[in-house]
Amino acid sequence: MIHVDNLTKFYDGFCAVDGISLDIQKGEILGLLGPNGAGKTTTLKMLTGYFPPTSGTIAIKDLNINDHLLEIKQMIGYLPESSPFYKDLLVYDYLDYVAKVRGINTSERHTRIKYLAELCGLNHVMHKSIGELSKGLNQRVGLAHAMMRDPEILILDEPTQGLDPNQIVEIRKIIRKIGEEKTVIFSTHILSEAEATCDRIVIINRGQIVADGETEDLKQSAGRESTIQLTLENAAFDTVSQTLKPIDGVESVEKIEQTDGGRVSVKVACRSESDRREDIYKAIKNTDWVLLEFYQETKTLETIFSDLTRQINKDLT
Repeated sequence: MIHVDNLTKFYDGFCAVDGISLDIQKGEILGLLGPNGAGKTTTLKMLTGYFPPTSGTIAIKDLNINDHLLEIKQMIGYLPESSPFYKDLLVYDYLDYVAKVRGINTSERHTRIKYLAELCGLNHVMHKSIGELSKGLNQRVGLAHAMMRDPEILILDEPTQGLDPNQIVEIRKIIRKIGEEKTVIFSTHILSEAEATCDRIVIINRGQIVADGETEDLKQSAGRESTIQLTLENAAFDTVSQTLKPIDGVESVEKIEQTDGGRVSVKVACRSESDRREDIYKAIKNTDWVLLEFYQETKTLETIFSDLTRQINKDLT
């Protein structure tokens, strides 16, 4: 449905988005994940047509955004990071105003507002002014605004930022409900949020895509990677490394700490379908080392995100 090819955006010589390419399928909930300043908002603003790209192309349903900007904008509902509201208006009056601006005729307007109030959980505040509402309820009004024209694509920029845990759960449920019928793209820097809501996650850092996959695939990839931490007495790092590296599935042995008294702590990185702890223990058992510490840290999506963003930052410095 959405095809992005080599999308790039410069601001006065600074590259905010650096050659992003991806395809987004109809009905997919895609999470654009990355640390603050990664290029998420710029990417979303280019997808909505708010910013023109410096280079690259965006096509939605085979329509190029440069030649069919108006048609594409009519397909998209957009909730920016900071939603602008007329805070003195009642919620109903505000949504009625939005419906008028969107060209919805009088006979359909009330039905549409009623549907969105139900979908976004706004029935109990329709008579209140927007200025009275909590941040969470403001976000729900913003969602109703973005959904007013029944768009095919919904783009949300940090929709849960600043919300408390209960409000996050409520917004998440609404997004999942909308995602049953729409293509949804939303940005976040909270991995657990993307994991709980999305079918697919794209991790972006310094304007580049560093990972792209369905949530379950990323979980399975994480499950094949683990780190084992060892502390040994009466051992030297070089000898430990030479003993453990030949073990099948061991990718690296990294020294954490070594003392003059013959104690060494190491981190063993493994990538294997099976647990390597038994083989590592057997290798240690055949030596005169004293095993003081031995535990495994399984890689999660959190650690994958951390490793990917840390590595690209290291490479670029």
